[in-house]
Parts: sequence; structure tokens; C-alpha cells
Amino acid sequence: MPKRTVTSSPSPLLPSIPLLLSLSLLAVSLFSFAALCLLLHAPMADLLVYRAEGEAVVHGGDLYGFTVTEWRLPATYPPFAAVLFVPTTWIPVPALKVAFLAGNALLLARLVALSARLAGRPLPLPALCAATALALWLEPVFQTLLFGQINLAVACLVLWDLTRPPGARAKGLALGIAAGVKLTPAIFIAYLFLTARRKEAGVATASFLGTALLGALLLPSATADFWTRRLFETDRVGKAWIVDNQSLQGLIARASGTETPGPAWVLPAAGLAAAGLWLATRARHGDGDRWGIPLTAFTALLVCPISWSHHWVWCVPLLAVLLAAGRPYLTLTTAALFTARTMWLLPHAGDRDLHFPWWQQPLASPYPLLGLALLAGAALALRRHGRTLRDGGAQPSARISSASMIR
Repeated sequence: MPKRTVTSSPSPLLPSIPLLLSLSLLAVSLFSFAALCLLLHAPMADLLVYRAEGEAVVHGGDLYGFTVTEWRLPATYPPFAAVLFVPTTWIPVPALKVAFLAGNALLLARLVALSARLAGRPLPLPALCAATALALWLEPVFQTLLFGQINLAVACLVLWDLTRPPGARAKGLALGIAAGVKLTPAIFIAYLFLTARRKEAGVATASFLGTALLGALLLPSATADFWTRRLFETDRVGKAWIVDNQSLQGLIARASGTETPGPAWVLPAAGLAAAGLWLATRARHGDGDRWGIPLTAFTALLVCPISWSHHWVWCVPLLAVLLAAGRPYLTLTTAALFTARTMWLLPHAGDRDLHFPWWQQPLASPYPLLGLALLAGAALALRRHGRTLRDGGAQPSARISSASMIR
């Protein structure tokens, strides 16, 4: 009798969950969030900025000359983004807020599904609903919905594009569009070049330049203003030293008690950018993009002058990869860190952010500290891998196993 071949499929990312239970959990989670928004009278301030940008395009106003809301928020994205925001002017603000909440909820579900695809594990509908319900309460995700931000849309564009099969049609196009909207995803173009995917990197570069060209054709004055002046006004985005900023610069500013750390931030950030991309490249050669993408994303969040806490929605793919790597306790610890909101529990009115005692510093900067720990863990894993090969160990089939990346 011929032997039967048994093929094994990857184990699910989450245990089997009854569909009715997962749908109920998702409904309760969404209803609770909506009720909380009503209770807090959530202004969705960033959404109002986007709408004002769209109105500036429609009416020919100064795109970078206005401020809106009681916080006097200006436009900070490239002109191409403002063009995309024109449809927000077509419906009343209350309906726009509801549409953004519903759209971001759907985008969160999509990000969860894409994160499972990145991790290489299937995610059936019940598990997807349950994971979405829980991910809603991660602080970066919660704040994204509360402010009416576009972080989830940008992350989905990047992750969808990078997790498509090699050679997929126009792979890199969506990444370039994401970079044209918010600039920071451009680091993934460098990641593609460094991992020898030159065709995809070229498509992404051309796509990004295309967004800049479209912005120049439609808004020539605003384009010249942005690329020659506004791009370099980082203080226009906000104060770098407040707890809202979870970048390396924010960590250093608060730890040193200075509003402008200058070279004390610039030099470490430059070194960290190079090291982070090198680690992501090495990790990619060993285990595909499973670790390369989170390492690149966290490198960008660390070295960007300002990374508001809601920019860290890349915690969702990281949690999926950690769980797929067989690290349940580390996954729970990471999820707890992104849920605890320790930075908001500290007294931070006025300039108190600059006067935290030493024991409050980790509570004020949990995300950059986690990002640094992630890069350090990747470096240790790569070093152990290199030592194994030098000692005559066999070359592992996956080269760098996902289970050993974070120990």
C-alpha cells in the first residue's frame, strides 16, 4: 500500500472561538467605545484638521496658514494628502465623524487580518472578530479612533502591499501612496532597496514622486511652501517634550529636562536609524518580512522627531508576530504595556513633563523603551545565530527562526 502523505498547515494564531461569542464581544466593544465617545464629547480634532485642509483646496485658501479647534492645530501633511481630504467637505461634520469611526473600525479589522497574514497564521472570522474587539482598546488604536486619525489607513496600505506575493502586479504602488500622504512610510522604500527588491522599491519611489507631482500640479504654491519650509518646522507639529510624543527625541527631552535636546537626540537617532534598518534587513533574510516589517516600523517611530502615541498602531502586527513565534507571555506583557496608558496617568500639565523624577521616566516613555528593547532583542538573536554558525552549527532551514528573535 502506498504511504499517505500528511500535510500540516500552520496552527491558528488564536484558539477556536464560537462565532456568536466573538460577534457579541465585538458588538459590546464597539458599543462601549461609541458610548465613551459620546460621554467624553470626543471632538475628533484631527478629523477637523483634515476637513479644513479639504476646504482650503476647494476654496483656494492658504493650506499651511490656518489653525482650527481650540488647540489651534495646523495642517502638517503634504499637499497630496489635502487633495485626498476634499471628500470630507461633502458631508456634515456629525455624519463625517460617524463615517470615520465606522471606517476606522473596519480598517482595524483589516489591520488585524493583515497582521495575521504577516505572521503566517490563518485567522478565521470568529478569531478576527475577537481580536478586533480586543485591539480596539490598545491605546494607540483607541486614540486613533478618538482623534479621527488616519494611522490605520496608512498602516493597512503599507502592510497590504508588503505582504503581497513576490512579483504581484504593481507591488510598491500602495506603499508609495502611503508615503505621499504621511512621509514616514518612506522608510519602507529604503527597506525594500536594502533587501534587494529593487523593482518593488522603484515602483514605490515612482509612486511617491507621483504623489508629489500631483500635489504640485494641483497646489503649486502649497507644494513649494511645504517642501522648502514647512517640512523642516518640526515644532509646528507640536512640542517634542510632552508625553504625547513617544519618539526617541521625546524620551531624551524628558529624561534630560530640556525642550530641545539637539545633538543629544540627532546623533543617537541617526545611528539608531542605520542600526534598525540593518537589523530589519538581516532579519528579513532569515525569516522573510515577519520580523523585518515590525523592526522597520519601530525604527521609524523611534527616529521620527515626533511620534504621537497614536502613531504606534504598529503594535498590532508586532503582537501577531510575537504570538505566532510562540511567546504568549511576552505577547501579553506587550499588550498590557500598550493598554496601560501610563503616560496619561502622570501629572503633565504645563511643563511638568520636563520635571519627572527618575522613577517616572519609564512610565512617561513606555513605547520608545519597548522599541529600543525590540531592536536590542533582534541584535542579540542575530548575534547568537552568527555564533552558532561560527561554532560549526548546522544552517537552520529558516536561518533565523521567528521563535528566537525575541528572548
